[in-house]
Amino acid sequence: MPVIESYSFGRMVIDGVNFTKDVIIFPDGRILSPWWRLQGHVLTRDDLLELLAAGPGIIVCGTGAMVVLRPTAELKEFLIDHAIEFIAQRSSSAVETYNKMSGRSKVGGCFHLTC
Repeated sequence: MPVIESYSFGRMVIDGVNFTKDVIIFPDGRILSPWWRLQGHVLTRDDLLELLAAGPGIIVCGTGAMVVLRPTAELKEFLIDHAIEFIAQRSSSAVETYNKMSGRSKVGGCFHLTC
């Protein structure tokens, strides 16, 4: 599994590679960046279709340095209905959580790197 080595506003280093756009990390280790959402700072199921297709058991979501990214109630309900654990935290905390959980069952991550 990829290791997030560092995170600071607008920047994340994963396994030695620098990213400056939002990121999805798939359970198989693939990385997608840039990751764009349909409504900017609103996180919907449609924004995570590719990650959901990868079959994660857990999704760790970094909601930005100032917690601006907001998951919708519909997304949360969908994840509960499909038994996918969802952890949404400020991006700095989500990085720590992702790294701790990455050795466990099929963890995926989505991270907003700025606000």
